[in-house]
Amino acid sequence: MPRLLHIAAHPAPSSSRANRAMLRASRALTGISRLDLYAEYPRYDIDIGEEQQRLLDHDIIVLQFPIFWYSCPALVKEWLDLTWEHGFAYGQNGDKLKGKVLALAVTAGGPQEAYRPEGYQHYELRTFLTPFEQTARLAQMRFPAPYVLHGALKADPEAHAEGFARYLAALRDDRLDLARAEAQDILTHDTLPLTESA
Repeated sequence: MPRLLHIAAHPAPSSSRANRAMLRASRALTGISRLDLYAEYPRYDIDIGEEQQRLLDHDIIVLQFPIFWYSCPALVKEWLDLTWEHGFAYGQNGDKLKGKVLALAVTAGGPQEAYRPEGYQHYELRTFLTPFEQTARLAQMRFPAPYVLHGALKADPEAHAEGFARYLAALRDDRLDLARAEAQDILTHDTLPLTESA
């Protein structure tokens, strides 16, 4: 089975119904490693060696975070900037993540219809996540469509969290059809492309 690392990053988890529910659902699963970035590094003093070893020890990295100003919370960017360095994730001899999977699980305050050319965000949500997709490509990783909850402030967090648990379990058990997941724009709790045996 693939070794899965679930990294949650919310600067104020007590104020987030959706991300808290997702974390609870993840903790109910066995066979998954977890890291709460803000709990581990409240002062942003990231242990690069430890984080690189964490990445080496896992086949699938799932980053969970809320969309903040069309990107990720600051600590996620800092973690990427410091940990995914030249010679490790890319560049000369930088093939340590080759063949692994980088998956995103994000929550957005705006409704799904806002993330269209005619919506008030003017772009699909996946367009805002292009830097993560290109980061995965540069590191020679696979990048399935992000698992998304739109309208997170009003949505039912429990249904989304249950779907998130199914998503993590499918990744852990190698039951997510990665080729189909890569071809979709986004994944939701009711659009998970599972393999026939699932």
